[in-house]
Amino acid sequence: MNETVTLNAVDTPIGRLLVAATETGVAWVGFKDTPGARARATKRIGLPVVEDPERTATVVEKINAYFKGETLTFEAPIDWRLTTDVQRQVLTTLYEQIPYGKVVTYGDLGELSGTGVHAQAIGQVMGSNPIPIIVPCHRVVASNGLGGYSGGNGVEMKRWLLTLEGSIPATLDWNPDEGPQAP
Repeated sequence: MNETVTLNAVDTPIGRLLVAATETGVAWVGFKDTPGARARATKRIGLPVVEDPERTATVVEKINAYFKGETLTFEAPIDWRLTTDVQRQVLTTLYEQIPYGKVVTYGDLGELSGTGVHAQAIGQVMGSNPIPIIVPCHRVVASNGLGGYSGGNGVEMKRWLLTLEGSIPATLDWNPDEGPQAP
């Protein structure tokens, strides 16, 4: 049987997320579910699309539970096909060793992953993470602050996710039912 990918969407406080899963596991999470985003994900993954809601059901359920504060880990099978060996090593370390509510600096993640990759390159790996939220690149911060974030509306998305997880204190206007507002 040829490999295929299934696309699904999940409504969250940060918007409608696009989830793509192969027979192996989750291969893609996108911050937008639009026809263009679906076309880009499908092209990047390079597999024919099939309707198979059961394939993404568990991941969608876990994403919903995450945003409700009901799950602290995803424990979802991951399809790393969109990563290089070094990216996979760094992202696997992040996925397996940095739990909900914790953060790690870019430099410390480079050391922890055993790759010897310096902080700036770790930032590039985080920016190319094809499975944000589930592989929590938002938990990687600079040694002197939040650092950057390429998902959603940028660093405000990172701040919102870290606030949701309790890694940073909420401001008076923070609302867990509403995602970050564009600046």
